[in-house]
Amino acid sequence: MSIGNSSDGSSPEDDPNAPHPASEDRVPIGLALRRARIAAGLTIEGVSAATRVRVPIVHAIENDDFTRSGGDVYARGHIRMIAHEVGIDPGPLVEQFDTEHGGRPATTATPAAPLFEAERIRPERRRPNWTAAMVAAIVAVAGFVGFTAFHSSGSDGSSKDTAATEAGGPSASASSPSPTHSKKGTTAPDPAASDSAIAAAPRDKVTVKLSAVDAKSWISAKAHNGKLLFDGILDKGQSKTFQDDKRVDLILGNAGAIELYVNGKKVDDQFRSGQVERLSYTQGDPSVG
Repeated sequence: MSIGNSSDGSSPEDDPNAPHPASEDRVPIGLALRRARIAAGLTIEGVSAATRVRVPIVHAIENDDFTRSGGDVYARGHIRMIAHEVGIDPGPLVEQFDTEHGGRPATTATPAAPLFEAERIRPERRRPNWTAAMVAAIVAVAGFVGFTAFHSSGSDGSSKDTAATEAGGPSASASSPSPTHSKKGTTAPDPAASDSAIAAAPRDKVTVKLSAVDAKSWISAKAHNGKLLFDGILDKGQSKTFQDDKRVDLILGNAGAIELYVNGKKVDDQFRSGQVERLSYTQGDPSVG
């Protein structure tokens, strides 16, 4: 027997004769979601499978119990995902939730980071840029080799021309292309681009790209000063890119469906479907910072 269902396979809240909370100025959030689910012909288990929100949480939300969601931020995400699945606009429900639960936290305040997030964010200190140093060294060596080859070829050509003129023969420059030009063509090629994808990202900013690959996911993104960059659903196939001077804070409602690039480099963390992740990234290599 599944949670929230009676022995005949139907939910008690699906019974039209079951008592509902007393109606006030507006319908409670849980009742609105329950009615929309029933009208759409869906079960609690079906909504749970589609949204990755566990059955007990869906059941609790339909009874206006948001304590199982783990906090107001997660409750808003659960309301949005369930509302999308049952076919109603989540906006009014989220506004109603904010009104009934003291409103959203001030966007200027930076939320306290959990322990694992604090471990991920290390003090910002300048690290040696080995990629730039290597490229500079290669360019210097290539320039020295080219300069040496150019002067060497110029000296050889001058001596050959002088010898031919003194012997009364035609000038070497008149009978064949200047060796100087041929030598220029053999100058060492420019150094190849760095294999690191981070080299292509701006070094003075934090760039985060999210792509919903396997399924949709609710996401929230904030700048280092707490400014809300995005808060909503990322449908399958959609991508969002966020940028900040110092740090980008993320909350992923369905982390297993997200492909994550930070500062041009793919993050290979093994997130599970339905898993909620709180992440923060700063400048540089995401595997280090």
